[in-house]
Amino acid sequence: MSTTNIGADDAPWVDGNALAGPLGEIIGTDLTVAELTCAGCRMTRPLAAMRVFDRAPGLVARCPGCEDVVMRLVRTTGRALVDLRGSLVVSLPVPNA
Repeated sequence: MSTTNIGADDAPWVDGNALAGPLGEIIGTDLTVAELTCAGCRMTRPLAAMRVFDRAPGLVARCPGCEDVVMRLVRTTGRALVDLRGSLVVSLPVPNA
């Protein structure tokens, strides 16, 4: 029995850093340091640690622990749609005053 190794270029997902540009354009700051609490497994991880599936019309971020969807991002003409219903909490760092 032989196995097929999937190369890094063949992986069906990339890490959450792929969301840095699209979200930064919308919100105006780097959100990869934001933390999301997954509604499925309740684990809190930085956005950069999520598995982002980018081979569709939008971006889909999945929890690396339970693989539930935690965020969807779709751009249309003149709008950006961000669906966070798979996240219980989105925690953002704030600058010191």
